[in-house]
Amino acid sequence: MARNFYTSLALALITTGCAVGPDYIKPTNVVPVTTYSETSPWKEITPKDNLPKEGWWLIYQDTTLNSLEKEAVENNSNLKAAYERVLQARLIARASASILGPSLAIQSSGGQTNYSGNRQNQPHSTVLPYYTNSFDLPLDLNYEIDLFGSARRSVETSRALVGATEATYRNILLSIEAEVAQDYYSLRSLESQRQLLQTAVTGRKEELNLVQIREKEGASNELEVYQARSQLDTALTSLLITQQQAATLRHALATLIGKTPEAFTIVINPITDQPPAIPLGLPSDLLERRPDIAQVERQLAAASAQIGVAKAAFYPNIKLTAAAGFNSTSLSTLLNNSSKEGFVIPFITLPIFTEGLNKANYEHAKEAYNEALDNYKQSLLMALQDVENSLSDLRFINDQITISHDFVDASQKAANLSLLRYKQGVSNYFEVVDSDRTNLQAQVSDSQLIAQCYIAHIHLIKALGGGW
Repeated sequence: MARNFYTSLALALITTGCAVGPDYIKPTNVVPVTTYSETSPWKEITPKDNLPKEGWWLIYQDTTLNSLEKEAVENNSNLKAAYERVLQARLIARASASILGPSLAIQSSGGQTNYSGNRQNQPHSTVLPYYTNSFDLPLDLNYEIDLFGSARRSVETSRALVGATEATYRNILLSIEAEVAQDYYSLRSLESQRQLLQTAVTGRKEELNLVQIREKEGASNELEVYQARSQLDTALTSLLITQQQAATLRHALATLIGKTPEAFTIVINPITDQPPAIPLGLPSDLLERRPDIAQVERQLAAASAQIGVAKAAFYPNIKLTAAAGFNSTSLSTLLNNSSKEGFVIPFITLPIFTEGLNKANYEHAKEAYNEALDNYKQSLLMALQDVENSLSDLRFINDQITISHDFVDASQKAANLSLLRYKQGVSNYFEVVDSDRTNLQAQVSDSQLIAQCYIAHIHLIKALGGGW
């Protein structure tokens, strides 16, 4: 009868239990922005968040970049470590969920005990030695009744932290993908600059030879020879610096895709064209896509659940310990009905005086939630700033490229005309030096602007969470 009573009591407590503390609701309109301050033609469509975002770099239609991105995703050690942290978080959450159910264990035992004939006993009592057998086959049960939701809130915390860890992984993945693309297009820009400088070196050698011939004929002087040599040395130095920078970027790309520099080979083509347009959506849609926003939002959910854990500490804690099984002095009678035994014992702990510990923990949990909420708000603002900065960069760089193309064309014609005038003896070599220098700087600057356009383009994609 007592056992049925305790069982009924336990079932009643389980079914009527509730979780104290706030139920988490994702904040809305924390940063109420409906449009971007940058007005530009690339805002064309509303994003569809249900579509996959993998392979955002396919927009560039570059097979070499596609191969690099694939290798980075497969081989980057930092990315692998981040994924392993995700697996660990999932296992921790699975382990924490076990507290919601009872623990059952079978602790069977058996043996013989010998009692001494000289053992302590009452005075004037006869003491004889003897032995006895004992065999036990119990099923032990331990269960903490989550009447006020402490265990459920703890599980809620663990699951939210799993989401935060998964978002961290996606953020690292996006950062690595973006870094690969940025290094690749920077390397292509350096290849363009290398070719320009190599052409310049060839041209400077021809000019030096021309000036030396004219000096022998008396049409030029020694100063012009030194100027021609200086021009050649400057071009050679710039070429070496560009090659050094390219080597550094190759090493960086090798590391990103999980290879040693000597094992990494790549054919790089110069960069000439500009990246394609990116269609954008509303800022509110952007905030749903960024993995760093998802990370802080899940941390906010975990902080909310911790308020419930702290609140539950003010209420009674109820545990049930029970055992049922068989006990006998003989194996032959161990499983008989007469060998059955069992018990159910409830333990109730009620906090009466904790010197303000529970209150302090509860207030601490609430302040931790407020901190997480402020971090969430700031992350939203930073996300919008990232997009606005990238949009501004693209707009201004595109305007500069338009001017730069015209500058390259004009400086090239001026350089050709100056050299022609020098050959005809109409001008001195200083005019050629100045025109050549201006033209080379214009060409290198134009190539660098195109690279900056690609980098700003990649920054924008990253700011959009890796897709649109």
